[in-house]
Amino acid sequence: MMKSLFLSFLLGSILFMNNFSEVQGRKWKGEGTTQNLESISIGRCYDYIRVVNPAVGEKNCSELWEAFRNAFINKDPCNILPQDFELFFKLSLHAIPAGKSLFWENNQLLVNSFSDRARRYMTLGDTLFGFFGDFLNWCGQENSTGLDYESCPTAAECENNAVDAFWRMASMTYAQHSSGVIHVLLNGSAEGGAYPIKGFFADYEIPYLQRDKISQIDIWVVDDIEGPNIDSCGYNTVQILEDRLKDLGYDVTCTDNYKPVMFLLCLDSPDHSKCTLSSSAPAAQRRPISSARGSSWNKLMFVSFVGFLFRSALVH
Repeated sequence: MMKSLFLSFLLGSILFMNNFSEVQGRKWKGEGTTQNLESISIGRCYDYIRVVNPAVGEKNCSELWEAFRNAFINKDPCNILPQDFELFFKLSLHAIPAGKSLFWENNQLLVNSFSDRARRYMTLGDTLFGFFGDFLNWCGQENSTGLDYESCPTAAECENNAVDAFWRMASMTYAQHSSGVIHVLLNGSAEGGAYPIKGFFADYEIPYLQRDKISQIDIWVVDDIEGPNIDSCGYNTVQILEDRLKDLGYDVTCTDNYKPVMFLLCLDSPDHSKCTLSSSAPAAQRRPISSARGSSWNKLMFVSFVGFLFRSALVH
């Protein structure tokens, strides 16, 4: 009897200690902070202001890192808000050229290639603040000045995590400072539709666009080369987006399979049927010069030469 009670007490103690340990050293489902995050971030800052876009002028990259880090360090990883990054965005802010903003959903790698590091368009990832954090992961720990390199909370575990809070603020800032003709590149092959009804563009960019600074919004819906045509202009979720923007007072255009982007996709799939190029040049432009046209040209040259000799003779 005593032995049984002791075993029950021992088992209960072990379970209690395991649960207590799990709470104290809580592990999240997401990947941990990117290794060497500080060095990468500061290096990216210098790369941006020296090589990618020197036109932004001088920025204190160490100061930017401190403002970024202080936004989430020593705090509950599930209680980080966009405004916590306010100082970082104030310090990193720079002008976005009018007509160069390119918004997107479900096609980040394609958009990065198309923008060509701000040479063609300036996406969110081509700004200093977007370039600073693109493809990185980070989180802190409550009551600790260290970063958590083992795991970070996912959006499913808690909405107010450090990474999502950062990108919400980044999206709002980018939208507020976009002007002229606005471009939106959507994936017509995306499962569930090209325009997510709940997403960063819908929730944190469209509401922060400045109506008086925008002349037009051009939507480009491009299918994957091997993908299905799920969505297109005037159909399904794209129609919802068009209607929303028009209701907000914007002049909206929409183009399916925008050719410049399709050409870029075809670089990787040149033999695909979607990438077949047909010449539109008239046949007459490709024919050799006929003998009759050649004869007329020779006559013209002869008459011109005779005229030149005649004028020379009059002068002398």
